[in-house]
Amino acid sequence: MEETKEIEIMEAVYDKNDEVAAQTKDSFTKKGIFAVNVMGAPGVGKTSSLVQIIKGLSGITSYVIEGDIEADFDTKLLQSLGVDAIQINTGGACHLDSPLIEKAAGELPLKPGVLFIENIGNLVCPAEFQIGEHVKMLISTVTEGSDKPYKYPLAFEKADIILLNKCDLIPYVDFDEEFFLKGVRAQNKTAPVIKVSAKSGEGYEEVVKWIKEKKETL
Repeated sequence: MEETKEIEIMEAVYDKNDEVAAQTKDSFTKKGIFAVNVMGAPGVGKTSSLVQIIKGLSGITSYVIEGDIEADFDTKLLQSLGVDAIQINTGGACHLDSPLIEKAAGELPLKPGVLFIENIGNLVCPAEFQIGEHVKMLISTVTEGSDKPYKYPLAFEKADIILLNKCDLIPYVDFDEEFFLKGVRAQNKTAPVIKVSAKSGEGYEEVVKWIKEKKETL
């Protein structure tokens, strides 16, 4: 008897995620929703930045899908400010995926506006997954150190806009701005890098202007 061998054909791990992401993005576009995937390490000021940005988007309806491994502090903060926000707790997963976003978006009263998806605090996995967004916003901070573009190149490569937060602390921390920007440009030639301070509100006017301009291209 001839020996038979079983050949297992494996679907790429990202295929289903990317399929749902494309469908979700198309749905957002048709509804006039501009979706922003907000990435960054824990403590860089993702939620604080969203507060400043949403404040600047006065007159444009904003929504937030808030991703965390556990807890809902940020969602409650945003809701207390009158923002339609919904919580996703992954229970351990280090990133959001497109099926989670599709489900959460279905629970929001979406009308034309801007949807911010605050991803899990992580500089690795979130950059690898499309989740239905139109753009990726990466938030870094001077307190992390100036070597992050070199250590986590994919996050910087994939970003459409980069916010350098806590810039008011530059005089007090060991941060080499020139080295940081050189690392960014080695990975990403085009994304604007905007210095901001979530504490003072500095720099967010430029971020808001960029979002409005991108939204008009839908």
